[in-house]
Amino acid sequence: MNRSELVDQVETATGLDRRQSESAVKAVVDAVIGEIKSGGKVSIFGFGTFTPTSRAARVGRNPQTGAAVNIAASTGVKFSPATALKALLNPKPAAKKSAAKKASAPAKKGAAAASAPAAQKASASAKKSETAKKAAPAKKSAKSSKKK
Repeated sequence: MNRSELVDQVETATGLDRRQSESAVKAVVDAVIGEIKSGGKVSIFGFGTFTPTSRAARVGRNPQTGAAVNIAASTGVKFSPATALKALLNPKPAAKKSAAKKASAPAKKGAAAASAPAAQKASASAKKSETAKKAAPAKKSAKSSKKK
């Protein structure tokens, strides 16, 4: 969308005539530019924040010749979108029903809850010993093939 299309949108949304819509858009843009130029930031609720940034002078290289080039200090603008704008642009997918049921199920109390960590530790150690057993014969066969 360019500036004239924005003016058309303002005209249709507000019912103002073309000249009034143009002057409204120009006034908003000029106000944002003026505030950033003076070093302040502009926050528009629900839309985002314009923050002035400054870059220091530095020495760059010409990619064709490799010669050193002095780059002057400059001022730029950083735009940070508002949370509401991000939420509109990136809608969250609906959660699966089965995952929601599991999360909402109450935890068991008593001995079953106390034995659960012990059962997890036992299964973890069993998995470690299984992987060690699988790895051990592979090492023996590798040694026996080296001896031949």
